[in-house]
Amino acid sequence: MACNLEEHRAEIAALLDPVLAALGCETLQVDAADLPGRVTAAGVSALLPIPAFTNSQMDGYAARSAELFNASGEHPVALPLGFTAAAGDRQIELLPGTVSPVMTGAVIPAGADTVIPVEATAEGAFGQLVRSGEGTPTGTATFTTPSEPGRFIRPAGQDLQEGALVADAGARLTPTLIGALAASGVRGVPVRRKLRVLVCTTGNELMGGTAQAGRIPDSNSPMLAAALRGYGAQVDTLRLPDDAQALGLALEAQARQVDLILTVGGISAGAYEVVREALAPRGGSFHHVALQPGGPQGFAQLDGTPVLCFPGNPVSALLSLELFLAPALRRQAALPEPVAEQFELAGEVHSPAGKHQVRRALLDKGTVQVLDPGSHLVHDLARADALVHIPVGIEYLAAGTMIDVWRMNV
Repeated sequence: MACNLEEHRAEIAALLDPVLAALGCETLQVDAADLPGRVTAAGVSALLPIPAFTNSQMDGYAARSAELFNASGEHPVALPLGFTAAAGDRQIELLPGTVSPVMTGAVIPAGADTVIPVEATAEGAFGQLVRSGEGTPTGTATFTTPSEPGRFIRPAGQDLQEGALVADAGARLTPTLIGALAASGVRGVPVRRKLRVLVCTTGNELMGGTAQAGRIPDSNSPMLAAALRGYGAQVDTLRLPDDAQALGLALEAQARQVDLILTVGGISAGAYEVVREALAPRGGSFHHVALQPGGPQGFAQLDGTPVLCFPGNPVSALLSLELFLAPALRRQAALPEPVAEQFELAGEVHSPAGKHQVRRALLDKGTVQVLDPGSHLVHDLARADALVHIPVGIEYLAAGTMIDVWRMNV
């Protein structure tokens, strides 16, 4: 049975959506190494205001603005020093008729309503400073201009009030959002549990660690695992020989341990198609999508766990992941969908009749060079920085045609 690109996308979405919705959550500490890039499972509210207390924006003197109202160059106001307020100290009291040296970030002394930078005083620098409990302050500070109420003071809750929402449910945890959570007193952050994925590659040609005729390195396992981890999944890999019975039993056992299984290879129309042989009797569905590359596709469920079956050529496997699985993973990870951009074709392009062709491409100053469509060209895939979609019904595009391209970072 054949289907088009959108029909197969809908099939895969129907298979995956219930699994993603049922993943549940876990709580991570705000300084956990694994927190960046995770997604909040519930809204998180501030336990403290930001700033947590009213503090000084400058190194200077905390004062009563009324006592400096008449200060001028002709009539300077000299006030005796009170205790010094340093960052981390408890709040002190500003006695009437005095000023308190105050450092940036320190609690504003009780009774003060303005801060004058130290460099704005006649002295231009601090004299002898004495903190509470260390002795008796001496000396004066001289002011030649008034200072209005609230000047250089950061009120508690100016940025965020206690109890206000810091992060909504479904928010991707960026470094700055993590900083806001920490500043608001949050320690434990509820996040969506990572999707556990098993990537299973098949093929006798992949077995063995030494180079010899008929054997090739397994590029699919590390490539797909890396792509999945980039979308926030927790990934394990499994490599199995071309034995349908062993493959079926292994997948049944693994299905109880993971949320999703990806198989790679073994689903075409040839002989020794072990994934098809193993899963078709277990209810698997296999068909051809009007797509190049990546036409052979399949899916199944084992013990309630979805199994997506991708073709084995590396380009086909990676593009299958991008076309059919990545949209659901991006939604789960609160990542944006790629946005189409218009570029001019650097050369003519041909596409097979009756197929939606996806081509890798290179972007250069407003033009796009479309690369060879071969599904085995892994290095071409690695150097590409965009995808070009040529829909069914378009068999030829002339050089100079403006087309949509989607940037890729895989």
